[in-house]
Order: sequence, then structure tokens, then C-alpha cells
Amino acid sequence: MASSRPALIALTALAPVSWGTTYAVTTEFLPADRPLFTGLMRALPAGLLLLALARVLPRGAWWWKAAVLGALNIGAFFPLLFLSAYRLPGGMAAVIGSAGPLFVAGLSALLLAQRPTGRTLLTGAVAAFGVSLVVLRAAGALDGLGLLAALAATVSMSAGTVLTQRWGRPAGVGPLALTGWQLTAGGLLIAPLAFLVEGAPPALDGRAAGGYLYLAVANTAVAYWLWFRGIGRLTATQVTFLGPLSPLTAAVVGWAALGQALTPVQLVGMGLAFGATVAGQFGARSKAAPRTFSFSETNGRKESMDVTDGALRR
Repeated sequence: MASSRPALIALTALAPVSWGTTYAVTTEFLPADRPLFTGLMRALPAGLLLLALARVLPRGAWWWKAAVLGALNIGAFFPLLFLSAYRLPGGMAAVIGSAGPLFVAGLSALLLAQRPTGRTLLTGAVAAFGVSLVVLRAAGALDGLGLLAALAATVSMSAGTVLTQRWGRPAGVGPLALTGWQLTAGGLLIAPLAFLVEGAPPALDGRAAGGYLYLAVANTAVAYWLWFRGIGRLTATQVTFLGPLSPLTAAVVGWAALGQALTPVQLVGMGLAFGATVAGQFGARSKAAPRTFSFSETNGRKESMDVTDGALRR
């Protein structure tokens, strides 16, 4: 129903808003310098929880489709994003990530035959510019590996968003199960990398355990379920235009909870980015129903980063 579209957009927007709290929780509650372990603790427990609730496993071609989507949206995205955030100065990773709507527009043209309009491209550019005003800081030379990682992370999440819409989901399978498949696949991909790079898990106190519980349940299981549910009902471009809400939320949390100042330039940038987010919801029709197929048919370092550096740590 048309009247339900604003509610659907608002619920989907809760996902990037939740992701905007990730950095503050990471720096205030979790062990330092364990980004991969944090990614693992976010993805795998959340995926297993949703699998237990849905009690549906992939069948046929959906085994490899779920693995591909899990790798793009979770398994590759998390490590690449953490790598870029640690190697790039002044929130540059967040700026590159805010160009996601432009990547999605290009991939939608290739994979969904949805030609981007001039309005979409202009709105995407305004969103990226607004985010840059919020998060950019004067800093030294850019790191080549960090730039490549940031670009790869943005392309990975954009491709996952477009493929999620292109493939839909099997008949009788809801977004809860589809989300569980992806989080589990992504977590299993991160696990060996986390132990290889960072070693054995750190000892956890009650504060850290509470932080990981929040990240796994609210920040990941619920947020990604809302995100993939939105992808099934809105256009890929509409959904990805909600992404800038993540760095904007991170900036507000940094101001309200961590005592970080907001300058007039940042406030202007927040206004531009938020305006572009709202504008991105117009001019494209939402999907009438999620695309389905029958199974038979398918046979953070505290001392060197501020809150906006980690704004896109979804």
C-alpha cells in the first residue's frame, strides 16, 4: 500500500542509524585494536540467532547465492571497511562510503536495467559532499592501500545491495531467514581471518560482553533484517540513499555522548546530506512485492580515530 511506504522507509532507515552508533560502542565498551574479532562477534552470533528463529536453510542454488551475498554484504565488507578506517585520515573512508548511491546507480543500470536519472546522480553527489563536510579533517598524505580498501568496501556493499534485489528470495522464505544466511556466511568468512591476523580472542569483562551483545542483536541482527527487508520492497537506489544517515548519526552521538564539538560547517554538511537522503526517496517507485522464486526454479583504535572515522562501521 502506498500509505505504508513512509513507514517502510522509516523502518529501513533505522538500520544505518543503528550502524552510526557502532564506533561509540566500540571505543567505549570493547577491547581496543580488535576490529576483525568485533566483526566476527557481530556477524556470526547474529546469523546463528536468526537461523534458529527462522529454522530455514538454503536449498539448491541458494547455497551459493547466500554465500555470495554474505561475502559481499558482510564477510568482505567488514574487513575492508575496518582496514580503510584505520589507514585513512580524517573520515576519508566515510566520504568514499557515502558515494554508495552512485555505485548502486551504476550497478543497477548493469544488473537491473534501471537507468540512473540526472536527479539521482546529482542527489548522490550532494549526499557525498554533505558527508565530506561532516567528517573530513585536515591530515597527511592518503594511503594507497586504504583508498583501495575503502573503494572495494563501497563496491562490495553496493554490489550486495543490487544482487539482493536482483535475486529476491525463494518462495516461502522471509527476510529473517535470508538475513540469517548472509550473516552466518559472512561470519564464517571473517572467522579464520580474525584468528590468523589478531590471534586468540581477548578476555571479556561484563562491559565488553554487553557491548558485543548490543552489536550482535540490535546493531546487526535487527538492523540487517530491517535493511534486507527494505531492499526487498524499495528500489536499490532508495535504500542506499539511506546510508548517509550512518555517519550523520555517528556525528550526533559523538556530540551528545562523547563531548565532540560540531562546527557550523559540519552542521551545513549534515543538512545537505540529510536533504539528499530525503530527496533520494522520491522519484523512484517502490517495489510492489519482494521478488521470490520456488526452490525448484532456483536448482577501532581509540587514540587515533574519532567518531566519524568509524561512522560507516555497519
